[in-house]
Amino acid sequence: MANKPTFTDKGTLQRGKACLRCRKRKMRCDGNRPACQQCTHAKKPDGCEYDDGKGKTRTQLLRETIQRLEQRVHELEDPEYISPAVMLHDPHAHQSESSSSSYDSPGSTPVSISHSPYPSGSFLLPSHKPNLFTSTESTNSPSETWTHLPANIFSPHRHQCGLGIHMGHLRESLNLPPDEQRHPALMNSVYLWACFVSRPKPLSQHEEGFLSQALDGVRDGLRQGDKLLDIIQASCLLSLYFLANGRLVEGSFHASAVAALAVQCGLQTSVPGEGTYNPSSSRERLNLDYIRPNCKEGERILAFWQVYNLDRCWSVALRKPCVALDSEDPWTSIDCPWPQDITEYESGNVTVTGGFSTVKTFLQGDVSGGFSMQTLRAKASAIFSRADQLAASWRYRLSGDSYPEEFHALELTINRFIPTLIPIHQLNATMPEEKHTLIVVHTLIQVSVLMLYQRFAQDDPVTYDKCSAAVKACVAITKFVSEQDYDYLDPIIGSCWTTVAEWLICEIANIESWALPMTGADVRNDIATILYAMTSLNARFPVLGINYFHCVSRSLGSSSFCLGISVSKIQKRMAELSLTANVVLS
Repeated sequence: MANKPTFTDKGTLQRGKACLRCRKRKMRCDGNRPACQQCTHAKKPDGCEYDDGKGKTRTQLLRETIQRLEQRVHELEDPEYISPAVMLHDPHAHQSESSSSSYDSPGSTPVSISHSPYPSGSFLLPSHKPNLFTSTESTNSPSETWTHLPANIFSPHRHQCGLGIHMGHLRESLNLPPDEQRHPALMNSVYLWACFVSRPKPLSQHEEGFLSQALDGVRDGLRQGDKLLDIIQASCLLSLYFLANGRLVEGSFHASAVAALAVQCGLQTSVPGEGTYNPSSSRERLNLDYIRPNCKEGERILAFWQVYNLDRCWSVALRKPCVALDSEDPWTSIDCPWPQDITEYESGNVTVTGGFSTVKTFLQGDVSGGFSMQTLRAKASAIFSRADQLAASWRYRLSGDSYPEEFHALELTINRFIPTLIPIHQLNATMPEEKHTLIVVHTLIQVSVLMLYQRFAQDDPVTYDKCSAAVKACVAITKFVSEQDYDYLDPIIGSCWTTVAEWLICEIANIESWALPMTGADVRNDIATILYAMTSLNARFPVLGINYFHCVSRSLGSSSFCLGISVSKIQKRMAELSLTANVVLS
């Protein structure tokens, strides 16, 4: 039976009860069902539809079906395709003078989000700023939203970022009550990196929004003192994000700040056993109740070494002092055990025990104590930082045939550590994640040798040979880096390649200026190889976005092993070499 129209006391149809066609054309409608007089006279009875808030019209359903089919076609054509504009509406807007569920009726308030990463209708967003992990109030549960997001984009990059966290647990935590979820600062930092590494895909347009929310989340977390381990992990991701983008001042600030926070929280101390003294007990208390019991200590350990790698390596690259000291004072001594993969902690295969002078013992030649990829990466950071410290502290020319004792000790550690690594020529036989870590570890070690002895190379043939062999090894490593590998390398490798390029450029300048009885063809080829690697890395991570050639020539002008070579000549030679290599850095 046809529904009867509803009229007011004055005999006119109530507002919002006219058919969609009459409302769109602002015509008087008598409200007759199934077709009003206006639609009947226009011979369009099939187009007479009503939206009374009890359901979607046929037109709406057809349009939504077409939209879903079009999106599905795009998804099948391109797995990384992000669904285009989605019309979001307020489910409570039926109280307005006209139903907001009308597709094109007056008074509706649709919000169009171009290339939105969110599923249709998941969130009511008042602006174009993404707001995924800052609110738990949505029409869908957080876990439903997460499954629609490209979380897999970030997952293979977590080792590159040094984030020691179980991604499966991270997703599952979104099903829990808010107080048991991971902090929004960490979630937004994770999604920021997902946007960053997806460049130039549509998802990357949300970078600024998630960056803003991550920074706000860190600020709020520090103010509230809540879930500080998440704040530390998020701050590391933010620092590396800035550094990888060439925003060195911001990256340096966050790296120093998070290192100080980690020390304040006592992450560098040993894992306390029952009845043992722990100097962190009187510091900021870390509430780890929201982390699964079998992963608590694992995440705590991994978080410290994430901070350690960031602090030690980038302090060398940025020429700034380290913040996380390693002194005899129990408050600053690094006694944290060497890290393992988070899955090892989860499975219970790792017995978490207290450590003692972890880094000091290693630098004194004891290379035992763990051979996981995370441990190898941390040990390489320790050697890299120590080599830079020794090179910077030695201010006198080498006299006689003896080296400072500290130099001998570090070289001994390096010679013992290298055999524990998978050889360079076997890198392609390893798993991708292991390969990416080993490329960085091998490079850090070889550059450490170069930094340690390059100031003596002009006066001592032995140290010259050591530096040349280290440079050759770095060049050999780059030949095992495929185009896909560049996406997953730690950006610190760019600073290492810069040091290698400086040596090579000086080498060819020395050959030509001093008429040395050797050919420069091999050096030219090595320069071309390194410059290609730097250009490929810079295309993914613009950490080298500054005018590299200018900086290199300026630094070479004051290098102790390039005495007598003018800066202008180096600049000219570099320009020629860049043409030879057919490489131009932005």
